[in-house]
Order: sequence, then C-alpha cells, then structure tokens
Amino acid sequence: MKTIGARLFILCVAASGFRAQQPSDRPALQFEVASVKLGATNELGGVYNYPGGRVGLRGCTLQYLIQQAFDIQEFQIAGGPAWMDSVRFDIDAKPPESSVLSKSRPPYTKYPLHAEQREMLQSLLIERFQLKYRRETREGPVYLLLKGNRPLKMEDSKDKNEYPWSGGLRGGMLMGDGIKGINESMPDLAQRLSPYLEKPVLDRTELTGSYDFQVDYRSDEPRPDIIGMILTCVQQLGLKLETGKGPVETLVIERAEKPVPN
Repeated sequence: MKTIGARLFILCVAASGFRAQQPSDRPALQFEVASVKLGATNELGGVYNYPGGRVGLRGCTLQYLIQQAFDIQEFQIAGGPAWMDSVRFDIDAKPPESSVLSKSRPPYTKYPLHAEQREMLQSLLIERFQLKYRRETREGPVYLLLKGNRPLKMEDSKDKNEYPWSGGLRGGMLMGDGIKGINESMPDLAQRLSPYLEKPVLDRTELTGSYDFQVDYRSDEPRPDIIGMILTCVQQLGLKLETGKGPVETLVIERAEKPVPN
C-alpha cells in the first residue's frame, strides 16, 4: 500500500547492525486464533482494532503487514518477493485470554495497534508467511526535528495517562487543516510525521516529557500541500525541521512465502 494513509503510526526498528534473523529473534507473544485468507484484489483496506484485542486486517499486502508488525515505513523495507506489494490478504486474529489485550477497549476501530498486537503479528508472519529477515542500519536522507527560535507553543500534557497521540485536528491522519497532539513526546511526534515527509524524522529537540498542542492551518488550495503544512505548523509550535543525513533502520526481507489460506 503506497498511500499516505496506509503508512500511518510509525516507529523505527531497533538497530542491531548487520545481523541475520536467529531463532531467538522470534517473538514470544502469539495470537491464540488467527485466520489468513486471500483478500479482494482491488480492495484497499487497513487495520481494525476491536475490543478484547481482536485484530482485523483487510486487503493488506505483505509489505503493509510488515510495516504494521514492525512499526516501520515502506522506505525501511528492502528485498522480498515480487508479489509482496500486490497480493492482498485478509487476517482475523484474537489474542489469548491471558493477554492484557483481552481487557482492551480501543476508542475507535482504526486505533493504532498495541505493541503486543504488533509482536503477535510478527509471530504470525514468521509462521504463516515463512518470513525471514535481517536488520541493517543504512546512512540516508533524514529530517531533524529541532528547537526553533520561537517560544514553544506547547503545554505540558494535562493527563499523563492519556494514550500518546498526534495527527489531524479531527483525530485521524493529517488532512491539511493542522496538527494536534495529546500527551505526545517529541520522539513520538517525530515518528508520526515521518510517513508524510517520506523520510525518517529524528528527534534532536532535547525536550523531555509530553505535551498537548494544536495548530490550525488554512489554505486556499483544494488539496493542501501536506509537507508544506507540516513545516509551517512545526514552526508555529516553536520547533523546526531541517534536512540532513542519518541512520535509517532497514528491514531486509530474505524470504517470504504465500500462506495456505485457512
């Protein structure tokens, strides 16, 4: 999936140098029940998060499933079979009753996956898709999130227990009307901006803690320039984005097989 919406909610893979996947790398957490079927060829779906930790993935390519499982972006994936970004799958999965996810109640179905759900999805890909990979750190173009020259226009978060989040003013993806954050840290903000900028964003603000913020943005364009909006809104927050070079964590796919549907 190559749309911006399909590349939301991002986080860099932890670097471990040039290292092949080992048996010990297999995540300990697994779904209790999971079904994998071929999805509709032309259907663009996404990830659905239900009460009790149940997960539905609709019309997802293996490439997108890897993005979700490892919380990375498309440009952080290398290698893999030719069908990886064309054949679509539908997955329904349920965590074990012993999981903390069994008590979860996401506020809406498009809520981002929990870390445990991602780990379980990794296990599913390794088992059902015979996924093998290695992690590499490569030098590449990045954005640096820095403190700007203006006073910060962010408030210390009112509720430190609130789920950290940033995105559009209406609670979803950035739509060109501004940026809003709730209990958001600067590393998380950097990661969430990355898919829109199509480069890793590295936090260099040296700001600790978490913040609430909102910046409205108005444009006469029928389809606002999202990158331009981000640069403007970040400046209004008292921050800035600069281009540079830095480490890009990359997941190199060494093997993947189409699963037998069940």
